[in-house]
Amino acid sequence: MKTLAAAAVLAAGFAVPVWAEGETHYVAVHVNQNDPQIMNMALNNVQNLTSFYQSKGDEVVVEVVTYGPGLHMLLDGQSPVADRISTMSLEMDNLSFVACGNTHRAMSQKAGAELALLDEAHMVPSGVVRLIELQEDGYAYVRP
Repeated sequence: MKTLAAAAVLAAGFAVPVWAEGETHYVAVHVNQNDPQIMNMALNNVQNLTSFYQSKGDEVVVEVVTYGPGLHMLLDGQSPVADRISTMSLEMDNLSFVACGNTHRAMSQKAGAELALLDEAHMVPSGVVRLIELQEDGYAYVRP
């Protein structure tokens, strides 16, 4: 009987997540829609998960990856969340924003001119490939 009770306690213990202080968590946030609500939700997710992990004494590294219509999030003069990105980038050194080079090239060709990115963004060759690389490197994947 004692063995059964001990097993139940152990099983219950494993069912409840336990975070050790001082861990570093890695999160990739995927934005592929030109929708201000989705963009704001992604930024809310970043703020909330950063606050949560910091309250536990942990660190978190977050990369927001945009491609397709979601690239509008990082286009200078077009982003509906540019001010938020600027503020968050100044306040959170754990946060980076990347733009898909394939999407950027196609959108620039269609526009007839090179489209400028926000200063906070940098380009990667492919947004989809970047998401795969991040997940292979152990990043958790979030799509708002």
